[in-house]
Amino acid sequence: MTTPSAACPSPVAPATVLRHGRIELALHRLVDADGPNLLLLHGLGESTPSDPPSSIVEAWPGAIYGLDFTGHGASSIPSGGGYTSEVLVADADAALRHLGSAVLLGRGLGAYVALILAGLRTDAVHGVVLADGPGIAGGGTEPGSPSIVAPAERWEGTPDPWALAELATDVRPQDYAQAFARFVLTAHPDDHPLWVSARVRPPWLESVVEEAGVLEGSIPDALADLGRAQG
Repeated sequence: MTTPSAACPSPVAPATVLRHGRIELALHRLVDADGPNLLLLHGLGESTPSDPPSSIVEAWPGAIYGLDFTGHGASSIPSGGGYTSEVLVADADAALRHLGSAVLLGRGLGAYVALILAGLRTDAVHGVVLADGPGIAGGGTEPGSPSIVAPAERWEGTPDPWALAELATDVRPQDYAQAFARFVLTAHPDDHPLWVSARVRPPWLESVVEEAGVLEGSIPDALADLGRAQG
């Protein structure tokens, strides 16, 4: 039986280790180049790819980094779970503080995290692209059962089964997502800072798309536009 950690290998490039509380986060430099930073945030159960897709590399005019969230990839695993989207937002903020500034490309769960971080750190996030990927829906818009779901099995390595269980049911309120979208749009009214490339659009993402000023298009088109804005 293939373990999840074997199915989602970490990048081969050496990672910068960032200390976030008791967690060690792996920040991978995928493309070393002059120009603005692009930070990739992966989906639920995934990790930073060894090589980003060529369409992303060709569209982006600067350096490209990828962060492994807590309990994923080469980052460390907390004892006993306790995962929420906000924990991952803090992970991404640690990477952002290390880089200084960046445009964010979030995939699945990483798209939701990217939106929240972009709204919180409008001083350092100069654009965000929300793309399809695992964990994009989360646990819906309303709280569900108060019961604690324990993983059915354990394995060595990442992704942590507690992360898969808890983040798959993490609530995504529509008005919450909409508020952070407005923070992004208000802070950068002339730069088209918020793009939606995802085709799968759960309620929280539909509410974002409804906001005036949000653009829809492919990931390469979004990155090319945001890259020009950084120049």
